[in-house]
Amino acid sequence: MLLSVNIDHVATLRQARLSNEPDPVMAATLAILGGADGITLHLREDRRHVNDRDLKLLREVVTCELNLEMAATDEMVGIALQTLPDLVTIVPEKRAELTTEGGIDFSIIKEDLRQKVKRIKDRGIKISVFVNPNHEDILTAKELGFDMVEIHTGFYANARGDEKDTQFQNVLNAVRYAKDIGIVTNAGHGLNYFNVSRIASIKEIRGLYIGHSIVSRAVLVGMQKAVSDMKSLIRLSSN
Repeated sequence: MLLSVNIDHVATLRQARLSNEPDPVMAATLAILGGADGITLHLREDRRHVNDRDLKLLREVVTCELNLEMAATDEMVGIALQTLPDLVTIVPEKRAELTTEGGIDFSIIKEDLRQKVKRIKDRGIKISVFVNPNHEDILTAKELGFDMVEIHTGFYANARGDEKDTQFQNVLNAVRYAKDIGIVTNAGHGLNYFNVSRIASIKEIRGLYIGHSIVSRAVLVGMQKAVSDMKSLIRLSSN
């Protein structure tokens, strides 16, 4: 099972002082040394953390999967077509949110999205979309031509008590449904060192996309070790 490390919050720390450190590009190289199979960044419209310079340099130095998370806007599609990441993941985006709050609402942009998916795929870029763990959204993603879906695990990560079992079952059912209809599945959001093992035990998942918890641990133990620790948990759980 792949681990893609989201380096957005390294850039968040940099932006706290509007400085040039810590450098998310350097963090990405250390993450790869720690065993990361991919690097993820979310280039937001307001450039609140990672910026265009980061994306340009990451495309030059990242030799594993580079996953560009982005809103489905004309500007971002243009940037994707110019920089050619290995994977584009379409995510919903609100200016006021601290982080992505849930899966995409297809009812708002469905027809517009169809054309954008085609443009990206025509350049040979794989494309995914961040969805809530329900069958309807997964089926819509397939109908729109997405290669993959990323299942939102935030409901599971935030649940407590018996509700955690319910939310895990929702993720499991969503992943198995995606496999049944022939669409590749990734998962992410809110996963950390204490809750990742259960999700990693779902063998149909291609990859996990994790950022905040890894960057938080990296502040204390270093990026390379933080990634290695997470990779070990995933490896043990997915075997």
